[in-house]
Amino acid sequence: MKLILKQDVNNVGHKDDVVTVKDGYGRNFLIPQGYGSVATESALKVHAETMKQRAHKEAKIRGEASAMAKKLDGLTVKVAAKTSTTGKIFGSVTNVQLAEAVSALGFEVERKNITIKSDTIKEVGTYQAKVKLYKDIAVEISFEVYSE
Repeated sequence: MKLILKQDVNNVGHKDDVVTVKDGYGRNFLIPQGYGSVATESALKVHAETMKQRAHKEAKIRGEASAMAKKLDGLTVKVAAKTSTTGKIFGSVTNVQLAEAVSALGFEVERKNITIKSDTIKEVGTYQAKVKLYKDIAVEISFEVYSE
């Protein structure tokens, strides 16, 4: 079954992609949830015209994301956490705290676009995270967790 996606769906595609999925997945999940619509001939023609009009807007967004990626590349972010005397963190450092630290430096990044490489961060130290800025533009940043 061919569908036109109305929004991003993990492991399927991005908004406005024409994808082929299994009939049951499309009919029973994607269409009822509003994630996609059936790709008929007329819908594909309308979609093609819409995509032509959006091409220049996407180029602008891609350029901004590339510029931000260049600025973020090699950046070290410092995240404060409450710790015990042995260096163990009370709780853990999450992508929410990392997003706040990055936005404090002047870069607006949504928390859902940050993936921390380690499973859980329970100690003071330096770690890596992946920041997704656009569909295929991502940058790795390092962040240092220190005691407050």
